[in-house]
Amino acid sequence: MLRYALAAAALSLAAGPALAQDGAALFNMQCKMCHQAASTSLAPALTGVAGAKIAARPDFTYSPALKAKDGAWTDANLDAYLKAPMAFAPGTRMPVSVPADDARAAIIAYLHSLK
Repeated sequence: MLRYALAAAALSLAAGPALAQDGAALFNMQCKMCHQAASTSLAPALTGVAGAKIAARPDFTYSPALKAKDGAWTDANLDAYLKAPMAFAPGTRMPVSVPADDARAAIIAYLHSLK
């Protein structure tokens, strides 16, 4: 897992805007149906999520599984969560995973651009 997180971080630093652009397209196809500009009852907004404390948005009611997680949404944590949400936080409500390493790296690069 650490290897993939390091690869994702390296890719995001090396490719920058191009990777984030690919991530935006993937986000729109896979994530946007639930994650909107503002939090909804389905999912939190993801503006500022990269680097933020896990389950910290005050405008969303997180699952007990995510509330129990310590730490921040580092690239490694985002990668692990997107790869297998239920393995990262058993009991989470997020039903979608992103199995492809390159797709996760691109989505994480895009999340960094959401400020």
